[in-house]
Amino acid sequence: PTHFCFPAATCLDSGCNPFAQTGRSKLQNQRASLNQQIIKQMRLRAGAENLLKASSNNKVKEMVLLELSYCNSNLQLLMGQLEGLNSSVEVYQSSQETANIPLIALGLKETKEVDFSAPFKDYILEHYNEDGRNYEEEIADLMDLRQACRTPSRNEEGLELLAKYFSHLPLIENRFFSPSRQTGIFFTWYDSFTGVPVCQQNLSLEKASVLFNMAALYSQIGTRCDRQTMGGLEEAISSFQKAAGTLHYLKETFTHTPSYDMSPAMLTMLIRMMIAQAQECIFERTALPGIRNDFFTLLKMAQEAAKVSEIYDHVHQYMIQTPIKDNVPLFWSTMAQVKTNHYRAVAHYFVSSALLDHQLGARDDEDQQEKSLSQVYDHIPEGRSALDILRKERNESKAHIRRAILCHEEALRVYSLCLHLNKLEALQDILRASLQRSVEKSSEDNNEDEFTDYMEAPDIISKTEHKAEMDIAVTTKVKVIDFFQRLGPLSVFSAKQQWTEPRTIHVSPEDRDLGFTLKGEPPVQVVSLDPLCAAAVSGLKEGDYIIAVGDTACKWMGVGDVMRLLKDVDEQGIDIQVVSMMDSNSAMPTKSATFCGNLPKTYSMICLAHDETEKHPKTNKVSKKSSFLSWGIKNKLKSVSTLSLPTADQSGSLPWNKPCPSFPSSSSYNNDSLQKLKT
Repeated sequence: PTHFCFPAATCLDSGCNPFAQTGRSKLQNQRASLNQQIIKQMRLRAGAENLLKASSNNKVKEMVLLELSYCNSNLQLLMGQLEGLNSSVEVYQSSQETANIPLIALGLKETKEVDFSAPFKDYILEHYNEDGRNYEEEIADLMDLRQACRTPSRNEEGLELLAKYFSHLPLIENRFFSPSRQTGIFFTWYDSFTGVPVCQQNLSLEKASVLFNMAALYSQIGTRCDRQTMGGLEEAISSFQKAAGTLHYLKETFTHTPSYDMSPAMLTMLIRMMIAQAQECIFERTALPGIRNDFFTLLKMAQEAAKVSEIYDHVHQYMIQTPIKDNVPLFWSTMAQVKTNHYRAVAHYFVSSALLDHQLGARDDEDQQEKSLSQVYDHIPEGRSALDILRKERNESKAHIRRAILCHEEALRVYSLCLHLNKLEALQDILRASLQRSVEKSSEDNNEDEFTDYMEAPDIISKTEHKAEMDIAVTTKVKVIDFFQRLGPLSVFSAKQQWTEPRTIHVSPEDRDLGFTLKGEPPVQVVSLDPLCAAAVSGLKEGDYIIAVGDTACKWMGVGDVMRLLKDVDEQGIDIQVVSMMDSNSAMPTKSATFCGNLPKTYSMICLAHDETEKHPKTNKVSKKSSFLSWGIKNKLKSVSTLSLPTADQSGSLPWNKPCPSFPSSSSYNNDSLQKLKT
């Protein structure tokens, strides 16, 4: 043949509707159900263990031990079912996928619903001295966004949704999560491998879990790409590289996440697996146009296949190390082992074809072929040279094809050992077809005398022209508009700062002089206060922030804007509202609210005992304008987002076109200058 072809598959373009009965939604529903059953069994086990410690009655202890045995058996069964869900890769593949080895996608982490309503309204009243009921729409929008993130569509819109929520979290943290007090909000996420719940009161777990789901979504997009087209392969490569980059960012940024699926060891394994799948797609991209039956091209493809095999071998070796092997699905490690042997066989098949189909002739460049062949082998048997191999190509070709057959047979043997892998009939067909092709190549020359000089084929050096690399996705850097910007500039009005309650000061001019000057970006600050002026007598202090002039809120006004409000004050004066910054040095750092228990790796006692519905009844929940299913449409119509680093920049318009105060800029004024206020 003149070309070697590797056909591929077609793709699905639709995302995931949480109520649609798609394979992926059914899988997530099963995962959520298993998580709840695991929690129930863990509660029973925790209670039985406590009773065992407290009881001194032997009969009671026997009954408790029996109950513990029952609970542990149920937990093993449930975790086995969860492993089966993690092995259901066919759900994420193209519906017409028949000619490509399946790729592995990560499942989304599940979480419990969170009600921000009562805690945030209470915090706004106590900390910001404003009526929390005025912020019900903002709270509802935040809750809608989080709820929508639980079931993102499998496309760029789903990634953007997760990225927006992730970019909002630092703003929410600065607004409501004080270092000196707890909000009473519990964030519960389930380990994607064990189903064990982990609960925290701070936002670190929330941020890390959203990043994990972004990486999972990238992997799902990569697996459903059409690998029969160049564009589909490019998208798959990009998606797996971005999945690896996102996981690496998660590993480097959140180093103490209590959930085992986000531990450094597990994340390292996941990163390597994503890179391996990206490299596999790079090989398929190289082979897609067809491989010319040319000596140098075949050697090049042999090294490309050896590179894929080498990376999967590293992944497999990492998967079988303790403690990774205790939690990684057997399906995953078996798949990595199958691909290691399969692509190693493909590499030897290409070398065999190069030697058998392209015998050294008088017109061939002997030196160039010798150089190319010597770069393929990691070592050449003693007493042999690359030129000897070229001149006795039939013997070496037989050695390589024999090794290719052995590797193909090993891949099929490993495949047969995994129950979940046996369900992938398309994979079995590919492995058998590859073995048959090698057997046919071996039978092209049946002269057994050629094996008198037979030696085992040396290993092939792995090499690639395009190495898969981690890629940080730009979707993790989305500019968003702060939901709660009406509270004031985040640099001043944050959870870390403490203020006095707003005070009303009556100011009146004396000889057209109000007796103080202003400085700073919004909100403006009082400086150079005349202690004898009417404002000082009324209680104004240096360092006070002006938050209102008359009936006009001015938290977002610069010096020039506030000056314009005060310049026309008559002799009767005007009332202004100010707040004073309080010393917050006494604030204690927040303690971690994560608890571990008897289940290996992670186990949160809080999430077993805590019930959100009991702490915040549904009657306290704000009424939402629409269900989270329509959030994406509403967001497209009314929100503003551009690509940049996460920021609290207030330059855009507020989402959802809600009535809001104007936030003029003070950039036209020198912030370091002091301006005298005169009437």
